[in-house]
Amino acid sequence: MRTRQPFHVMTKPIGPICNLDCEYCFYLEKEELYPETRSFRMEDSVLENYVRQYIETQPTNEVVFAFQGGEPTLMGIPFFERTMEFQRKYRRRGMTIQNTLQTNGTLIDDDWAKFFKKNNFLLGISLDGTPELHDKYRFDKQRRPSHHNVVRGIRYLQKHQVEFNILCVVNEHNAQKPLEVYNYVKSLGVEFMQFIPIVEHFGDGEAVSPRSVGARQYGDFLVAIFDEWVQKDIGKVFIQIFDIALEAWLGYNPSLCIFNQTCGNALALEHNGDLYSCDHYVSPEYLVGNVMEQTMREMTESDFQIKFGRDKQDTLPQYCLDCEVKFMCNGGCPKNRFIKTPAGEDGLNYLCQGYRHFFNHIDKPMKLMATTLERSQPAASIMPLMQKAQTAKNRIPRANQPKRKRRRKK
Repeated sequence: MRTRQPFHVMTKPIGPICNLDCEYCFYLEKEELYPETRSFRMEDSVLENYVRQYIETQPTNEVVFAFQGGEPTLMGIPFFERTMEFQRKYRRRGMTIQNTLQTNGTLIDDDWAKFFKKNNFLLGISLDGTPELHDKYRFDKQRRPSHHNVVRGIRYLQKHQVEFNILCVVNEHNAQKPLEVYNYVKSLGVEFMQFIPIVEHFGDGEAVSPRSVGARQYGDFLVAIFDEWVQKDIGKVFIQIFDIALEAWLGYNPSLCIFNQTCGNALALEHNGDLYSCDHYVSPEYLVGNVMEQTMREMTESDFQIKFGRDKQDTLPQYCLDCEVKFMCNGGCPKNRFIKTPAGEDGLNYLCQGYRHFFNHIDKPMKLMATTLERSQPAASIMPLMQKAQTAKNRIPRANQPKRKRRRKK
């Protein structure tokens, strides 16, 4: 008998509809899945059925609802107020419910910020760096820049003390300036960050779009930020991939789905109740069912979905199985496993070179932090050691310093 596992659903209450038209957005095209649909707004009957089933199906008393898009704030505050009502209606005694919402931040005002604070929402705000870096690919339908409006939204959240993370999409443009991105986000008073690589794969080969970050480029981007962080910001700034890496170096299975040994526990729910295997696999062949026709338990525990999750582990090439950082990477996200290994095997992650470079680079500091934590000491206590090591690395040995040529006296 299978043990019921917690699962997460990324809810798309307005489907792929958005007020922005970011060049690299992979979800805008999902509108084509529903060519006859005039309104992508989730109806209350679907919302209530989803909330009820999601709560009933979770095996724990800690439940997280996640809203994404498109742009979910286009649904308006009344929709989310009804969501809160349904959650209260079906909440089990002793259950803790948390709500998260991923947004571009441009529509956030005083009313939204008050609502988020009142209902204890955790927000993810998309911001790709400075105005020049952010506005390269993120603009509205009239191709007007969006950076100013995003920062305005951030200021409203800070005014009302709403918790939020910054989600920075790393592309070929901003990847060239890692410390500029990092220090700019810090300058906004942000403590929590995620750096998500953009990989746009075309066709059946290994080609990616010009916007896509290079594999080694992404690794170098992370290395530059890590080296800054490990000397100055441990315990002050929290970066998702660093936190997940520390889990692995402490001996745990990384909790982030892309680095977990298996996947299949992070599904996507469209506006009409259609449930898909994953946010990155919203296509007809990965449609698991519909919450108005089947129970979420039937769909999440189906043989199809179980196989989808296990395929990540079962189809790893030997190159990955033999890799020294497999304990951390586990092959990465299956959507990016479309290149061949040096031996010609299928299924290697496009970002492999970058991941391998980064995870090997952080090995010693991570071991130090893990040992420090196991001794019940704060991880930040390693920063002086890291600063000392960097100083030694930067110091040119006197014997190797260039010497001025002495002029001969005439």
